[in-house]
Amino acid sequence: MPIYRYKCDNCGKEFSVLQHIYDVPLKTCPVCGGRLRKLIGNVSVVYKSSGFYTTDSKARSANEPGGETKKKGKDLRSA
Repeated sequence: MPIYRYKCDNCGKEFSVLQHIYDVPLKTCPVCGGRLRKLIGNVSVVYKSSGFYTTDSKARSANEPGGETKKKGKDLRSA
């Protein structure tokens, strides 16, 4: 579940709430009863499946360090 940040327009209090993505956003401040705004902050994304790493997504070329590519037993650089 994501953590959402809110700020009160009336008292300026900022706080975080752990809510389900489908929950209705909060509208009133629990401190003063003022109107709340949902804040947009830094978003972190974690990919935990294959294909998202640079070593998985592309083949190394012969110009890159460690990119000695061989095909059918022959070194492509000497061809």
